[in-house]
Parts: sequence; structure tokens; C-alpha cells
Amino acid sequence: MMSHELITRYGTLAVFLNVLGSSLGLPLPVIPTLITVGAGIALVTHVASTVLLHFATILGAAVTGGVLGDLIWFHGGKRYGERTLHTVCKLSLSRETCVRKTERFFGRWGVRVLVVARFVPGLSLVAVPLCGAMAVRLRSFVVHDCAGVALWASVGLAIGAIFASQIDVVFALIARLGWRALIVIAMAPVLYVLYCYGQRLMLAKALEKARISADELHALLANKPRPVVFDIRSAERRMLDPFGIPGAVLADERKLQQIVEHYGVNRTLVIYCSCPNEVSAAWMAKRLRVSGVKLALPLTGGIDAWRAAGLEVEPLMAASDAVISAEASPLFTH
Repeated sequence: MMSHELITRYGTLAVFLNVLGSSLGLPLPVIPTLITVGAGIALVTHVASTVLLHFATILGAAVTGGVLGDLIWFHGGKRYGERTLHTVCKLSLSRETCVRKTERFFGRWGVRVLVVARFVPGLSLVAVPLCGAMAVRLRSFVVHDCAGVALWASVGLAIGAIFASQIDVVFALIARLGWRALIVIAMAPVLYVLYCYGQRLMLAKALEKARISADELHALLANKPRPVVFDIRSAERRMLDPFGIPGAVLADERKLQQIVEHYGVNRTLVIYCSCPNEVSAAWMAKRLRVSGVKLALPLTGGIDAWRAAGLEVEPLMAASDAVISAEASPLFTH
């Protein structure tokens, strides 16, 4: 049986610390904690008004912890922009797609994305500093973030309350199994983290040789025919950094078929982005090769490596004008 004393003494603190740590980027089991606390409250409290009071206290702790942690990343995004986005993506277990998905969500919904961000793995951790980088007003950020954390925490607590008797049986079984069960439970998140990092390392190793450096690309651009260079950064990311490689085509990696039809399979294609380890560019290059393109390469280090090599960049407005006049196609963004 779950301990009444443990729930009343440590439930609020456990929720606060878990949500705060999760908001800061730590891989903590927040939803299991919310479910457990919700079940404990439902089991040990039989007066409706008392249950609601306990739930309100726990919910307040979750919102406080969540918003405090998010405010740190929000101000980091506001002050440091892309540097903060790179940092949070390195903390995310799903960084392969976290930047791209978040920027698309934000482009469509704006700050309202915070209301549902915590329900999507990896979305909240990137959406928060992105709001800061995109100059969302502090008041609007706090209001939407509070609503999002409250909704998310309420779902976890409600699940615990609804399935309280079943969860109690599980805890009784764990109590009978003793320390062995605790070891298994503790190992599960560790194994998951190791699996995610293992997948990431395997991807990086598989794509290690299929890349092109900034200096190599610069040399190729002096040849005829020139390779086609795709800038697949999102519109939001290009607002933060409105410069690109000269002659680059602004493209959407989701429109692979149109790209292949437009350029054929014999043209050299180079893709760059601004995500950690140029993962989005690497995935696009891989999918282009699967579609039949003979040579599709991600730019090692992306736009940052191009700059670090001392190579020229140009304003995206000029790049867009050149693309519009030379290549009218729906795969381009302007």
C-alpha cells in the first residue's frame, strides 16, 4: 500500500522538484510522479473538498516548478538566441527533429504552442527558448506557459486518481518484490537514455563519411556545373540569422519529390541547416540518395562552419530574389 505519510509529506515537494528539473532539461520521470501522487491522494483522502485542496496544492507546485525552470530558458533564448537553442537541443533526447518540429509548430501557432508543448516529447524544451529568441512578451509567455503546465499536470494527476486502485496493486507487488523491483524500475529510464544516445551515435557514424566540408563546397562552387546548395532552415531560424551561403536555394526538406523532379538525379546537391550535428541536413541527404540522387551531401557544421571558415555570406533577401527570378518552383520558400 502507498504510504499516507509519504504522500502528505513529500508529494508536493516531489512534484515541484521533478517538474522543475524536467523544465531545466533533466531526464526525470515527471509523469510517473504525477500519476503516483494523484493515485495516493485519491486513496488516502475520502472527502471531496479535501481531495480538491490537495490537488490544487500539487497543481500549484507543478506550475511553479515548471514556470520557474522555463523562465531560465526563456531569458536565455531572449539574450543569446541560437546559442541557447543549440544548448537545449543537446540536452534533448529527441534532438534529431526537435528543432525542426518546434519551429514549424511555433510558425503556425506562435506562443500558443506552449499550451500543448509538454504533451509532445522534445517540444517544450525547445519551444521555451524559441519564444524568448522570437521576442515573445514576458506576460504572454507566462500566461501560456502556466496554462500549458497546468493542463499537462492535471492530466497526470487525473490519470493517477482514476486508476488509483490498479496503481495501488502495482505498488503492493513492488513492495513484496523489494529492492529487486526498485532496481528494475531505476534501470528502465537509464536504458532508455542509453538507447537514445546509442541511436544518435550510430546515425552520426553512418553519415560521418557522407559529408562535405565548407572548404570543399567553396571549391566546388567555382566549378561548372555548380552544385545546388539548399538552405533548409525554418523561416523562424532565418529570422534570427538572416544570412546564408551565396546562391543558396531556400527549400523545404519535406518536398523531396519536387526537388528530385526539378533537379534530376545527376546534379550534386548540398544541404545545410543550423541544427546540432546538421542532423536535419543529413537526413534529407540520405532520403535524397534513397530517391535516386547520386550525390547528396550535408554540409559539415552547417552555416556556422561556413562562417567559421571565413567564407562569405549574403543577406537572405538577396538570395531569395535570385532564386525567384532564376528558379520558379513551389519547392522554394520566399
